[in-house]
Amino acid sequence: MKTSTLETWIWVLIYGGLLVLCLGVFVARRDEALGQGFMLVGAVAAVVGVVLIYVRSRRKSSE
Repeated sequence: MKTSTLETWIWVLIYGGLLVLCLGVFVARRDEALGQGFMLVGAVAAVVGVVLIYVRSRRKSSE
């Protein structure tokens, strides 16, 4: 995978995950189970993005 593609995925996962997490906070006021589901998915996506930053830092530059 190219570094530019990896960087795109990193930022999409981090920002998208945080957006879904915030959405879950607001949804939880009306439906707690659905809100917690949103928060869980958002948190996992953001964590995966952070892990990909670590992976990118450990890769050897092939470009």
